[in-house]
Amino acid sequence: MGLEVSQDAAKWYKEEMDLQDGDFVQFFMKLYGGIPTEHPNYFLGVSVGQEGTIDVQTTVEGITFYFNDKDSWFLDEYDMKIEEKNGDVEFVFNKK
Repeated sequence: MGLEVSQDAAKWYKEEMDLQDGDFVQFFMKLYGGIPTEHPNYFLGVSVGQEGTIDVQTTVEGITFYFNDKDSWFLDEYDMKIEEKNGDVEFVFNKK
């Protein structure tokens, strides 16, 4: 299971979402609407806060980015990397 957040992307989240060191950013799966993914009909949602049992995480720039145990299945087949690009974040999915 791979979750990687670049330092520049973490800074982007801190600025755009007004985050402080110690905050949590959760990625979760949605059936409709959100950030497109490699899984047909599933989209990625993003929220601030800690919910459920954290299964996959990385901490960058003092922010913990994670998937909880309900949604970490998404990373069974793909590694997800988040990078800052042209003033926004870009999600890169790489098949394992």
